[in-house]
Amino acid sequence: MDTMVKGPAIGIDLGTTYSCVAVWFDKHNRVEIIPNEQGNKITPSCVAWNEYEFLVGEAAKNQISRNPRNTVFDVKRLMGSRFSEKIVQNDIKSWPFKVVKGSDDKPVLVFENEPENKNLSPEEISSMILKRLKEAAEAFIGTCRDAVITVPAYFSDKQRQATKDAGKMAGLNVLRLISEPTAAAIAYGIDKSADKNRSKKNVLVFDLGGGTFDVSLLSICEGGNINVKAVGGDTHLGGEDFDKSMVNYCVQMFKKKEKKDLSDNARAMVKLKVACERAKRDLSSTTITSIEIDYLHDGIDFCIKFTRAKFEELNAAFFKMCIKHVENCLKDGNMQKEDVDEVVLVGGSTRIPKVQQMLMDFFDSKPLCKSINADEAVAYGAAVLAANLRGKGDESVKGLTLVDVTPLSLGVDAKIGNDYGMMSVVIPRNTPIPTIMERIYFTVFDKQECMNIYIYEGESKKAKENILLDSFVLHGIPPAPAGEQKVNVCFDIDDNGILNVSAQVESTGNRKRIKIDKKFV
Repeated sequence: MDTMVKGPAIGIDLGTTYSCVAVWFDKHNRVEIIPNEQGNKITPSCVAWNEYEFLVGEAAKNQISRNPRNTVFDVKRLMGSRFSEKIVQNDIKSWPFKVVKGSDDKPVLVFENEPENKNLSPEEISSMILKRLKEAAEAFIGTCRDAVITVPAYFSDKQRQATKDAGKMAGLNVLRLISEPTAAAIAYGIDKSADKNRSKKNVLVFDLGGGTFDVSLLSICEGGNINVKAVGGDTHLGGEDFDKSMVNYCVQMFKKKEKKDLSDNARAMVKLKVACERAKRDLSSTTITSIEIDYLHDGIDFCIKFTRAKFEELNAAFFKMCIKHVENCLKDGNMQKEDVDEVVLVGGSTRIPKVQQMLMDFFDSKPLCKSINADEAVAYGAAVLAANLRGKGDESVKGLTLVDVTPLSLGVDAKIGNDYGMMSVVIPRNTPIPTIMERIYFTVFDKQECMNIYIYEGESKKAKENILLDSFVLHGIPPAPAGEQKVNVCFDIDDNGILNVSAQVESTGNRKRIKIDKKFV
């Protein structure tokens, strides 16, 4: 961690569709959500190139219909990902902007420009959003550099490292990465701190945002102790997917009625996306709405009635998936649904009536907690943690203690042992962090003098079906019969959930260490 600098530490919710920044004010003894230059408390996670300059936030989103190929959104879904991943390829097909394969299989975003295109990494795009939030904060509170940034609980090691890199590019000293539902739980815990009769509570945070879904099971104890018991979710499930299902339905309806396919018309598709997003929001408060777009494609107007029932039908599989993740999280946390004291809603997509109804049905009509602001709670909690790390805040902030968990199992390809090609778990998922765990492996060949260590993250029993994080070779093993030489493999996860791996030959002390970074292998 870099040396902390003067000035307040801020909390940033770097979201898929919207981002938010907050700070703890000692003077007012509370968290303030910082408005952007337009006076709004949430900023679109959107970046555009208009042939002269880059636009960030609302300026970028406002011109998306006339400049779709040079307006980038959903970049969070590319952070720490490989271009060749199937899920990335599916996303690319639905976006109007261009994504190409860069070095080491990294995705690169292309802004069309004469005489030469501008190519940027997902981290560079995210850094622009973070920098804009930093600038908004500085206009509000003066110089600030230290920050706590939130990430989805189910983000992998590479996705977390990519987020930290984006923070550094934005000129931020990243004090800590914190999981979004955990940040929301901090906001909830501070909100309830005035309750002197409050004892230990089991809280399930249901965080359904624009691009990611997290469910987190926590215990919040008197005095500000927050212990994460289990996490689950999907980094590719959220409001953007609900919008896409509506867009695809409208494309089919237009094709059926007009006998024309508008899916290759980037400007028309963006217009449709904007209209569907607006309709989705309307359907949270009404049962029927209209989607009306003049001159959508080939001079043809488009008008369709959209009911809440149709919206729920199109997205039924997504909603069921959310409840399945809730079930799995409870199972991983060894808890029955009757033991959950509070179900806390976070994220804009939790305003969808069907989502709320399915949650209430699952928890046998238990009322849902909507007391914290669904759009601002994550940034609020991040700001509280930022103040805590700087020794600022009131008694409830200074007394905060937090135990988070690692979302995915971490291990090695067991071909270094006897179960060739299988995943040998060193740190199981939902292990409290920071943590250090070790496993002993033996040579498998006579006169073996080196060992290849392949590091994976995931839940499949087969190593190759998990995420390959990195690899290295441990040399200097004394020649001996198979199984005689021992190698101690050590996994060390820090507060940010970022991993360091080392391996040591026990007989000689020869050791090699590697920090898992953004490098793709």
